This record gives sequence, structure tokens and C-alpha cells, in this order.
Amino acid sequence: MESNFQTSAQWYDGHSAIRHQGEAVWDGADTLALRGPTGAMEVAIPDLEYSEERGGELVYRRTSEPNFRLILPADIPPGLASRLPEKQVYGAWVDKLGLGKASAIFAAVSVAAVALFLTAPDWLGPRVPESWERNLGDAMVGDFGNRLCHTPEGDAALAKLLDAVDPAEEQVRAGVANIDMVNAVALPGGQVLLFDGLVQDAKTPEELAGVLGHEVGHVRERHVMTALLRQFGMSILLSGANTSVGETVFGLAAMGYSRDAEREADEYARERMDESRISPLGTASFFERIGGEGEGEENAIIGWVSSHPDPAERAKAYREAAKGKTFVPVLSEEEFAAIKSMCEKDPDVEEFDFF
Repeated sequence: MESNFQTSAQWYDGHSAIRHQGEAVWDGADTLALRGPTGAMEVAIPDLEYSEERGGELVYRRTSEPNFRLILPADIPPGLASRLPEKQVYGAWVDKLGLGKASAIFAAVSVAAVALFLTAPDWLGPRVPESWERNLGDAMVGDFGNRLCHTPEGDAALAKLLDAVDPAEEQVRAGVANIDMVNAVALPGGQVLLFDGLVQDAKTPEELAGVLGHEVGHVRERHVMTALLRQFGMSILLSGANTSVGETVFGLAAMGYSRDAEREADEYARERMDESRISPLGTASFFERIGGEGEGEENAIIGWVSSHPDPAERAKAYREAAKGKTFVPVLSEEEFAAIKSMCEKDPDVEEFDFF
């Protein structure tokens, strides 16, 4: 293999439009000496990069001088050819591996990426720091403006109901949203909303306790972030700040959880209700009612049914939890009425505008 070589060459030095013609001299080192009647210069071979092949000639650029061009014959000897940058068709690593191997690697990486995307929410969601989740919730829906209903009596009754199903030192934030839809939603960052349509549909405070406890369960079991990552992907995280509060809450209300998550949230609610001696029979009746067994109920709880599966199965579990136990009222009739009248009696409350 030759250790020195001399051939015809053409080059543009990158500083003028002059086309130099002369010779390229290589002595086996990392430098090409370019010599001609109109100029001379030395070029470090590692500074060269392959550009193209045209008309039986090879064209090289310099990394340090974008306007430089070196044109050499295509039939340079192996010794020098081995030192010059190789011709690239698909890219450096693809050319080295070959298109077949590179395609196989890309396919394997793609399959792994899809698998990661599908499974990541289950292990990533519970590991998102609660402070991050709270900040995310605040960024997406803020403080809801004047869309939450407030009266002194209603706020006190709701706080009492929350105490019964969320005994944690740092409780979730609960509110009644002025939305005429039978639904409830747990939001990122430990926020739970009962929609006024659900409040009005409730027959007893125990029904509200079961629903509120269920949504608190989603928060405590870290289901909210998992569901966000799985069903909305990063799009809702990135677009939440650009959409209206109503649209964001509506989207979250339609968010579904896995069956295991629903069962865990129900189990959390039943355990808290048992600790507070709240009858689960009201919640069982609620689920039986929203199952739509009669024609008169076909419009009831459409939102809840769409995002919370198997009401009959869940009603059975709540009824079984009541066997052999005695209970005390969670709220008085006056307190229950105060929650029901919150949105009606709040003169400043605004309606959620979804669209």
C-alpha cells in the first residue's frame, strides 16, 4: 500500500472564487499539500469530509471552512483512499453496517419504543413527584375562576364530607363545579370536582360520599397521572395551557382508567367509608340507578357510565361491604341540602363553557 502519492487536483480555498489547479501531494501523514501556479496550501486530512462524486471525480469539503472544495480523481490509490473520508449514501453508521442490518436495528428500536410508550405510564405515573403533578394541575385548570360554587353552609358540609373519606393530613382539594352533567373528576395535583348535575341527582349524602371517596382514591393511588400519560399522551400535557379551562376539564372528565384502577379506587372509598361508619348502600343504589335498568334512567349519568365501567358489579361490591355493620349519617338533612343548593345560591358563580 502506497505511503506517498501525487496526483492532479483542483481546489477552491474558500476565501476567493479562484479555481486553483495543480497537484495534491501526500507523504503518508495526515496532511495533503496542494501546490499550483496560482497558490499553495496544506489541508489536514481529518478536517476533510466527503461531499459528492461527479464525472469521475471526488469532491471534499473542509469542516473548518465550509466554502472550501477539493476535487480529486476517483482512482486514487488505496493508501490515500483509506485515509480520506468514505463516501456516504445513507449516513455514516448506516453505511458502515449496511442497509439491511441498519434496517433491522431500526425496526427493533421502533418496537422497543412502542412497547415503552405503552407500558411507561404504569411505572412512570406513580413516580412523578406530587409537587410536579400539582403544578401541572394548576397550569392546566388553574383555580377555575368563579366556576366553583360556594356558600358558607355548603363549603362547611362539603369539608365535613371530605373529612370522612380523606383522613390524610394534607387533603385533596374538593369542590362543586357549576356543570349540569352527572359526573365527577379527579384532576392532576390532588383536585376533585363533583359536577352539580351529579350533586342534584344524588338521593342521599352517602351517595356523594361514595363518589367523592372514589375520586379521592384515584388521587391517592396516583391513577390520575398514569391515565393522563396513557390516554392523552404528552399532547394534553403540552396543550393544556393553550385550551380553555372548560375544554380541559371536559376532556379529563371523559378520561378512563383501567379496570384495576377503578377497583382500587372503589376499594379505597369502601375502606374510608367503613372507617367513618358511612353506609355503602347509598353508593350501591347510585350505581344501580346509573346502570340504566329502566327507560326513565336512559339520560342519567351518561358521563359517568362512559368513563366508569360495570356499575352493576360495583353496586354488588358496595352492598356486600354493608353486611353485618351499623352506620351513622354522614351529613344531616340540612347539610346535604346546603351542598345541593350551593350553585343555585352562589350569586357570583359562572358556568363552565366547554366550547
